[in-house]
Amino acid sequence: MERRRGHLFIISGPSGAGKSTLRKKLLERFPDLVYSVSYTTRLPRPGEREGWDYRFVDEDKFRKLLREGKFLEWAQVHGNLYGTNREDVEKALEDGCDVILEIDVQGASQVKKQMPESVLIFVMPPSETALEERLLSRGSEAPEAIKVRLDNAQKEIASAATYDHIIVNDDINKAVDKLASIIAQYRKHER
Repeated sequence: MERRRGHLFIISGPSGAGKSTLRKKLLERFPDLVYSVSYTTRLPRPGEREGWDYRFVDEDKFRKLLREGKFLEWAQVHGNLYGTNREDVEKALEDGCDVILEIDVQGASQVKKQMPESVLIFVMPPSETALEERLLSRGSEAPEAIKVRLDNAQKEIASAATYDHIIVNDDINKAVDKLASIIAQYRKHER
C-alpha cells in the first residue's frame, strides 16, 4: 500500500497576531504534526530556544545556506533574514507526516508557487490597536521597530485574501479551535 504524502500547512500573519502562540497550542493538540523550525539571523527573544523556536545563525551562515540551495523559501523581514530548510520539509512530507510552517507572507507565496497543494492560513489580529498593544507588551523592541512592524502589518493584511483560510485571533481558545478544525478537515479526507 502506498503511503500518503503529508499535508503542508502554512501559518502567516503580521508580527504580534499570535502565530507562535497558536502554533504551540496546535502542536499540543496534534503532537504528530511536524513543525519545521526556520532559520533566522535575528537575535532570540526572551524565552526562545535554539532549535525549538528558530535556528539562530549569523548572516554569513544564512547566506552560505542560501547559496547552497538549502531553503524552500526565504525572505528578509524587519531587517532580518528568515528561511525554511527544504530537506526537512520534503522528507517529512514524503514520510507521510503533516508539516506546519510559520512563515511570513513573502515565504508563503514562494512555497505556494512550488507546492500548490499547500494550505495557507492567515492569522488576523482583531484590530490595529490590539496588534500595537501586543507588540508593546513583548517589551523586546524599540518604538521605531514597532512602528516598522505596524507599517508592514498593513501590507501583510492586504494579502490575506490570497489565503485559503483566515482566522481572527480575538480569543486565543476560539482561534486554536478554528485552526485545529481546519487541520482536521484536511486530514479526514485522507483517512
